[in-house]
Amino acid sequence: MDNSKGLRERIAYRLKLAREMAGLSQGQVAKMLTLQRPAISEIEAGRRRVSAEELTSFAQIYKVDISWLADTESKNMAQDKIRFAARELSKLDSENVDRLITVLSMLKKTQDDDQS
Repeated sequence: MDNSKGLRERIAYRLKLAREMAGLSQGQVAKMLTLQRPAISEIEAGRRRVSAEELTSFAQIYKVDISWLADTESKNMAQDKIRFAARELSKLDSENVDRLITVLSMLKKTQDDDQS
């Protein structure tokens, strides 16, 4: 039972992350899936199970691999964010990749200065 709860929480976390990265609100997603907004909230909180059909629909809406949403191996949420960001980065053209690298360099410098 505990293992099932942990899996549901990891899937819930990834669903929320993917929705936010897709720039969609819970209400928008609910409308696309013909669900009520509270159902999306319950799913993202890990209090409602997601069917295979729903998981497939979420993956299509968020434009992510269903295998990433359902990955039972990874338990590292920070690593999930990095993988998600890498997938999104791979979709950018080289000019925007260069811009992003500049921004990342500035963030790193600011972080290093704050820690000094």
